Amino acid sequence: MLRTCRGEPVDRPPVWLMRQAGRYLPEYRAVREGVSFLEMCRDVKRSVEVSLQPIRLVGSEAVVFFSDIFVPIEGMGIGVDFAPGPVIADPIRTAEQVAALPEQDAVAHVPYVFEILRTLRRELDPAGIPLIGFAGAPFTLATYLTEGKGDPTREFRVLRGWMERDPEGLRTLLERLADMTIGYLNAQIDAGAQVVQLFDTWAGTLSEPLYREWALPINRRIAEGVERDRAPFILFMNDAPHLVDAMLDVSPDVISVGSSVDLADAAARAGDRAAIQGNLDPEELKGSREHIFQRVRELRDAGRAARGHVLNLGHGCTPDTPVAGVRAFTDAARALADG
Repeated sequence: MLRTCRGEPVDRPPVWLMRQAGRYLPEYRAVREGVSFLEMCRDVKRSVEVSLQPIRLVGSEAVVFFSDIFVPIEGMGIGVDFAPGPVIADPIRTAEQVAALPEQDAVAHVPYVFEILRTLRRELDPAGIPLIGFAGAPFTLATYLTEGKGDPTREFRVLRGWMERDPEGLRTLLERLADMTIGYLNAQIDAGAQVVQLFDTWAGTLSEPLYREWALPINRRIAEGVERDRAPFILFMNDAPHLVDAMLDVSPDVISVGSSVDLADAAARAGDRAAIQGNLDPEELKGSREHIFQRVRELRDAGRAARGHVLNLGHGCTPDTPVAGVRAFTDAARALADG
């Protein structure tokens, strides 16, 4: 995983899955029983346990610590709950609200995150299994902070209206979020994360000109602020085939692309500029073992033009994902070493 992210030679692509610790695993549901999602995120013992489950149960080759992109937001003085998705107590829609946000240390507010990472690193080091940290990108966080919750239409009318009405006020919010994210990711690296991924899930709803105006400079600022000599930096966007070149212009070590992206084309664009990650459609994990093995071989071939390729999904595992499908995916990746 680490060599691939850095563009160093490997015999085959490594494999892990987004949302690999989740409701599709009966063992996860057993650990989660009786506690809320945020309680689960704050419980070091439970979070460590479910983070490790995919290593034992489905053969993932890296661990991403169990948490959520909204965990550090409360450290900025923003109330958030899950019902089941994130719900913002007081949506932020004006420059005055941004200015009123307290100057709190979001990192200091979530000590349990770093205890989870330190514990996982101690558990994983003897086996040489890499540990992945992550954060939400400012634009994606802002879609929820302004709308108050997820928007199933993906139109984000409140945020788009703010862009037109008061661009400087919105930029101030994005800059505050960027500063928080840089500190949060570097603190994760200090605690043991060996790779970090920035989730900009909803940036794909922007046109390329709007992405280059609103998201690219902020994401590049994060990419430049993260201590990448200690941990490679992955940029993920979902459903953004029109933004592959713009993703590369952020200058990450790895671009992680959604299932709607032509992987061969994206890998050719990445070339020696970045490794690529992805991008099996999670729905294909419901197919036969033979189908999954064939698709993994096809993805391996499609990703060859990039300087490295991490096998992953185009988005996260869904709750109805069959465990056998996930096992087939990781088995197929390891089978690539045999040709």
